[in-house]
Amino acid sequence: QLQLVESGGGLVQPGGSLRLSCAVSGFTLNYYAIGWFRQAPGKEREGVSCISRYGGSTNYNDSVKGRFTVSRDNAKNTVYLQMNSLKLEDTAVYYCAARYSYCSGYAGSYDYWGQGTQVTVSS
Repeated sequence: QLQLVESGGGLVQPGGSLRLSCAVSGFTLNYYAIGWFRQAPGKEREGVSCISRYGGSTNYNDSVKGRFTVSRDNAKNTVYLQMNSLKLEDTAVYYCAARYSYCSGYAGSYDYWGQGTQVTVSS
């Protein structure tokens, strides 16, 4: 069985930071790309970031470049999303998802999904 579980969400003030974790089980993380997506109420799910197999490359949505950093610890089967300089518009449910090998910006191309963690940026 393949599972992904997000954690680390919460309430933070604008300009603050959070680190999200995506713990995976049931498969070898090394061979999978892990994408981060988010969905705000009334809006479509959008890609945030992705890290390829072995962490060889990373991708970021323009809206988070320079503020978010994705990384992975293969020994711990965990992928992280470090979020700095958070803005009100970053408020959303954040999901991690897995697909084999390489990154994709399309949610429909990912095979396995976590259940999401809420990030709320508010003053």
